[in-house]
Amino acid sequence: MAKEVVNREENYSLWYNNLVTKAELAENSAVRGCMVIRPYGYAIWEKMQSYLDQMFKETGHQNAYFPLFIPKSFLSREAEHVEGFAKECAVVTHHRLMNDPNGSGVVVDPEAKLEEELVVRPTSETIIWNTYKNWIKSYRDLPILCNQWANVVRWEMRTRLFLRTAEFLWQEGHTAHATREEAMEECERMVNVYADFARRYMALPVVVGPKTACERFAGAVETLCIEAMMQDGKALQAGTSHFLGQNFAKAFDVQYATKEGGLEYVWATSWGVSTRLMGALIMAHSDNNGLVLPPKLAPIQAVMVPIYKGAEDLAEVVAHMETIKRELTALGISVKIDDRDNVRSGFKFAEWELKGVPVRLAIGRRDMAAGMVEVARRDTLEKTSVAREGIAAYIQNLLDEIQENIYQKALKFREEHTYKVDTWEEFKEKIEEGGFLLCHWDGTSETEQRIKEETKATIRCIPTDSFVVEEEGTCIYSGKPSHRRVIFARSY
Repeated sequence: MAKEVVNREENYSLWYNNLVTKAELAENSAVRGCMVIRPYGYAIWEKMQSYLDQMFKETGHQNAYFPLFIPKSFLSREAEHVEGFAKECAVVTHHRLMNDPNGSGVVVDPEAKLEEELVVRPTSETIIWNTYKNWIKSYRDLPILCNQWANVVRWEMRTRLFLRTAEFLWQEGHTAHATREEAMEECERMVNVYADFARRYMALPVVVGPKTACERFAGAVETLCIEAMMQDGKALQAGTSHFLGQNFAKAFDVQYATKEGGLEYVWATSWGVSTRLMGALIMAHSDNNGLVLPPKLAPIQAVMVPIYKGAEDLAEVVAHMETIKRELTALGISVKIDDRDNVRSGFKFAEWELKGVPVRLAIGRRDMAAGMVEVARRDTLEKTSVAREGIAAYIQNLLDEIQENIYQKALKFREEHTYKVDTWEEFKEKIEEGGFLLCHWDGTSETEQRIKEETKATIRCIPTDSFVVEEEGTCIYSGKPSHRRVIFARSY
């Protein structure tokens, strides 16, 4: 199995694609730039959804659903927003097909042209704020805390499974508030929810901080993000939370009556994460043997492989395994017994390693007689002989240990590939090696753009929760005064 996956060190991009397809997470579809998420991959996404959905609801949010199609005129109301998405929009112009008079299948019915074209949602701010106008009349109607699980379409020309596809799955929160302070608190709250999720469930260390003006979401006053480092040293933006100010409220004339009887425009936020998190999970943890999944997100947390000779042996060992499975299931651990009799145990070992199952248990007649179980952990590939008695508690503790070890390994990698850089020459040298570069920047978009043009590196964020270095210095590029360091990196 592992032989089908190219070495990470040889070709990182191909290694990633191999893992996605060979581990049966996703594959390309007949529609250019779109993917099919296979059951095993979707099971991971479902776990992500489940945990995130719970976290959203714990912070007072409710799920809703808004239309897939957005009238083109809506996108014209917020100039910066439409400029940011105009080149990525798929547009519906007709509503009906007809048989080709020449007998060549079906064609678009020219009589079925829409009065106004519809845009397939690239994001939902416009359709949602047009709706909020009907919901919000008074301060008593605020805040509105809505989240939507949906698909969106952005017509990407260069695509990569999970990381950048023309259609992808995500959630998008859209909230409305009476004051700027409330909206900004919401924006900060939700980016920290994302950071907590990444660290606790994905075992992914992330940096939190605002984007620069050049890197903000189109139409946002402020964008906060979580940035993660992949094993090739590139950064990946794993989630964003946007303070939209009153831009969309003004564009759609959403005002509320204050307690004092006046009229005020509503303050807004939006925030989202997508199936891009799947890409982050793969690239941050996996190795040349396949996926390495944090136990909290693994569809199968423990797989049991019987070692046997003949059908009678197999039945006896599987019956023994069923008793262990019941104990593990009672502790909330997801278990699979691989009792296939048409492939060898070695093949099964390699397959489950490729699929990143955190723990593998192997049992044969000899193990049963000795009251022992062979336990292999995916993160380190270590094997241990463990007593059958108390095996469930042992596995439960081992899964916690694996979750923490995967996080610490990723954190150590990030720390070893984060550098303080103070000169332009050193910057150009280090950026070729990959990693996060902590550098002084003069705060101007002009300097930021020049650095991007010359090195393909961007400012990933201005860190606020780690790597916070507020100190006097000089910009690595312009030599002008700087008051703090920011994170530069090449990115996905």
